[in-house]
Amino acid sequence: MPKKGGKHAEMGKETQTQCKRAKLEAACSPSVLSFENPDSLFGSLISPIKEEVFFKEYWEQKPLLVQRNDPLVAAYYLSLFQLSDLKELCSQGLYYGRDVNICRCVNGKKKVLNKEGKVNYMQLKKDFDQKKASIQFHQPQRFKEELWKIQEKLECYFGSLVGSNVYITPQGSQGLPPHYDDVEVFILQLEGEKHWRLYKPTVPLAREYNVESEDRIGNPTHEFILKPGDLLYFPRGTIHQADTPLGTSHSTHVTISTYQNNSWGDFLLDAIPGLVFDTAKDDVVLRTSIPRQLLMVNAADSTKKLSSLLRRLADHLDHTRELRSSDMKKDFITHRLPPCLGCDSDSLTPGGKLPKIDSKIRLQFRDHALISVEPDQENADEIRREMVYVYHSLRNRRDTHMMGTDDTASEDGTAQQTHGLRFPLSYLEALKQIWSSSTVHVKELNLTSDEEKENLALSLWSECLIEVL
Repeated sequence: MPKKGGKHAEMGKETQTQCKRAKLEAACSPSVLSFENPDSLFGSLISPIKEEVFFKEYWEQKPLLVQRNDPLVAAYYLSLFQLSDLKELCSQGLYYGRDVNICRCVNGKKKVLNKEGKVNYMQLKKDFDQKKASIQFHQPQRFKEELWKIQEKLECYFGSLVGSNVYITPQGSQGLPPHYDDVEVFILQLEGEKHWRLYKPTVPLAREYNVESEDRIGNPTHEFILKPGDLLYFPRGTIHQADTPLGTSHSTHVTISTYQNNSWGDFLLDAIPGLVFDTAKDDVVLRTSIPRQLLMVNAADSTKKLSSLLRRLADHLDHTRELRSSDMKKDFITHRLPPCLGCDSDSLTPGGKLPKIDSKIRLQFRDHALISVEPDQENADEIRREMVYVYHSLRNRRDTHMMGTDDTASEDGTAQQTHGLRFPLSYLEALKQIWSSSTVHVKELNLTSDEEKENLALSLWSECLIEVL
């Protein structure tokens, strides 16, 4: 096992103050998770720390440790996942690699002990007990409804995909070497205890996963024991390692992660092509030719020209109401979790009676739908008209969530697809009316004819996006 960086009690002053405050507030106001809305869910997840304090002092800046010492929270966390859940799940057909990894940290390196094919629980338990191997269970929200509820609300809250992994480690063992991740991490301790060491990032807000050697990372900046009901947050790039101390049979925690490839840089990579396309329609300078043979020689001589063109784009952006992001939006809405309704989303039905011109309607599942203006995807003509697309995640598949983001077919041959509707650009203002109003009458929609108004309402109603009151 890697050399430890210090005694458990030797925490930095910052961590001691932070933990004392969290312990004191937790003792005064113990809380369980609230599913009333995305804001209340996140607020209860990090309680007693306030949201404004979290985003001002911790988010993307430094770790947060909340030690609750609350039996009610500990009992709730235990219900999310425990070692005994694996036995039943193995009988449903789990596979090594896809669903489960068996690994152990040996001399600062990750050693994978996976077998081939289906996971046999008795063999899994043998590796766990005799080889002191950790079990990494991928995306448990596919099987555990309470985690589905949590992660679905968090995806609404962050506007970003939220995944999870469960880690179960026997006593006196460590599953992974010191490393950093490319995601914002929330650790919920479910069973037993886990000894954590965190280190100063070598790559702040890292964009990729990487293992770091013990001789490079120095001494821990934070060191502590997580117990059931405790929560730990740390930003992407934070180097970390954890082991299960002797004296506890095993540790189980769930890592909830978000904000992968969700930076300003990613947004610009997605949005700039559309900005260039729109600006070039109005600015003849962007339509002039590049120098002869520019693609065949060193383009360094053109950097001044490129700087000038980028400034023209910035000037255009100052007079543009919005910077469009289509691919990131579409990727998020296509791959996120469907609403957690206590049953499969296949049972969704339109709300209320068939909409008519005199009907009053209300948007449903606001957090699961978005409006996007894009070139017509169904028109291959040289002149591609802009159309309005309404994308939603109501019929997404929970069983494939975060199991790969490419649009390949699953085992049953069903490909991941984007669900939604397509309208002429003239429907945009009426759609905005529905999205911005608590309720609206169909006859008041900003369209020229009653037929268009009824057709729009009927289309949204058929997709379960509105209900008729």
